[in-house]
Amino acid sequence: MASSYLRVSKLIARAASKLVRPGQVVILDGGTTTLQVARHLPLDLQATIVTNSPPIAISLAEHPQIEVVMLGGQLYKKALVNVGAATIEALGMIRADLCLLGVCSLHPEVGISVQNLDEAHVKRAMISRSAEVVGLATAAKLDTAATYVVGPIQALTYLVTASTVATETLTEYKDLGLTVIRDEDF
Repeated sequence: MASSYLRVSKLIARAASKLVRPGQVVILDGGTTTLQVARHLPLDLQATIVTNSPPIAISLAEHPQIEVVMLGGQLYKKALVNVGAATIEALGMIRADLCLLGVCSLHPEVGISVQNLDEAHVKRAMISRSAEVVGLATAAKLDTAATYVVGPIQALTYLVTASTVATETLTEYKDLGLTVIRDEDF
């Protein structure tokens, strides 16, 4: 099961990494799929990546032309991301072209949600500081809802998911205005 999830996560990440353009300021949220996005960015990419994820910051250290901005805060150990007031305050100084958001739960009516309140606040701040927002979600995260709401579906510009997700499942997301990209589209 874990290897299957990682394989799908890599496919989604590869597709999502194609949305990153040279010269952009990109907020890269924490998570397994966003870590894979970092690993799929070209070594010659010139960009600024802002992240609250220590593993992502470390993985980008090998990219000579990527400026890495690490957001501080309290480490939420379960997700390996920094959260809290310091993280949100730092995000207030950023104006990003793109945010690649790790999605815990995505539901057409509930919206984007997570299991941790502090993480919800940080994700909300990431969205508010970005011109475009990409939600990365495996099939298991679609049509689910968690305890803390980050924002409505319309906060996302794109939904990047796996080609194995049924077309019928994605129809409602498309009807709500999202541009849906499947890993096979790239």
